[in-house]
Amino acid sequence: MILAIQHEDGTGPGLIGSRIAAAGIPLDLRCPFRGDSLPQDLQGYGGLLVLGGTPGTYDVEIAPWLPRAQELLREAVRTELPTLGVCLGGQLLAAACGGEVRVADRHQVGLFPLRAHPAAAEDPLFAGLPADAVAVQWHWDEISVLPPGAVPLLWDADFPHQAFRLGSSAWGVQFHPEVLLDAARAWAKDDSERLGRDVSEMLAEIEVAEPALRAQWGEVADRWIGVIRRTPSP
Repeated sequence: MILAIQHEDGTGPGLIGSRIAAAGIPLDLRCPFRGDSLPQDLQGYGGLLVLGGTPGTYDVEIAPWLPRAQELLREAVRTELPTLGVCLGGQLLAAACGGEVRVADRHQVGLFPLRAHPAAAEDPLFAGLPADAVAVQWHWDEISVLPPGAVPLLWDADFPHQAFRLGSSAWGVQFHPEVLLDAARAWAKDDSERLGRDVSEMLAEIEVAEPALRAQWGEVADRWIGVIRRTPSP
């Protein structure tokens, strides 16, 4: 069973969730913003998925469960439980393990190319990622300092820490591998005032790229699921 933590409406596991379902693995989706409690520990779970959301890493006033989520992330790294942190989830993983997160100089919203560090060529998730890989980005904060011992995997021209690995089986990503056009369209509507610009061209780009997004990030999700299957149950 995989524990997933969702921080607000409309930010569910998306493509990753569909790949988990296709693999036949139960998903325990906890929504603490709706009153769900987070478990005291990770006993009985085979993986941990921490999703994105509007709250910042340190916004405990509006998301008081974030410290508990960080405790679970530290436990997952310590016990080598397969873990994936997405956007806010990746920022929480970084902060929980000694890295730093800050408000970015500018937001990054839309479809952007990614570049691979040399270590990605041997990484269980990102080896073989196409050189022209793109991903949906939707963040106002950024990981500014990686945790000690983190292996940098992906970057882009403006944000150097797009993906990293801690230990053997914990990954954090700044981008949204789970997001396809429908979610991006809903987010653009919700964030229209905050974005302050016409997003029709951006959404058209995501629509054209959706088959590639589904293929490349679906494969990465499948690889993460493969790590879960190969890891002995706690």
